[in-house]
Amino acid sequence: MQNTRKLSLRLVLALALSLGLAASVWAQPISKGKGQGLRNLTPEQAGQIFDLKEKFHVDTAGLRKQIMVKEAELAVLWEAEKPDQNAIQAKQKELNALRDQMQEKMTAIMFEAKKIAPDFNMGEGLGRGPGGGGPGNVPPPPAK
Repeated sequence: MQNTRKLSLRLVLALALSLGLAASVWAQPISKGKGQGLRNLTPEQAGQIFDLKEKFHVDTAGLRKQIMVKEAELAVLWEAEKPDQNAIQAKQKELNALRDQMQEKMTAIMFEAKKIAPDFNMGEGLGRGPGGGGPGNVPPPPAK
């Protein structure tokens, strides 16, 4: 009888502790980290940043598609029974050239966003896309 009470007490304490820990996890703010930079924007700035992001997304759609296709082609080359080193290196060069173009476009959009909101954290508010396709995949410019 004594052992059953001790076991029951331990189970109740373990359950209470578990529920307490779970409650503390759920009580944390949902938007920790991502989007924090948006809180420092005026509504006008937020709208302009949104428009800039949408323009970037549209303007880079073809480039992102090319990157995705080249990545798939590279994967096929690697999966060959006897991978061709020259073909793989050539495909990697093609892919790197496309990624360089994307990087240039990302840098340009970051400068545009900084004109709209100089204190805006570029790594948090512009998002990501396939094939490395969003400004969130590159570090923000160095602080002044």
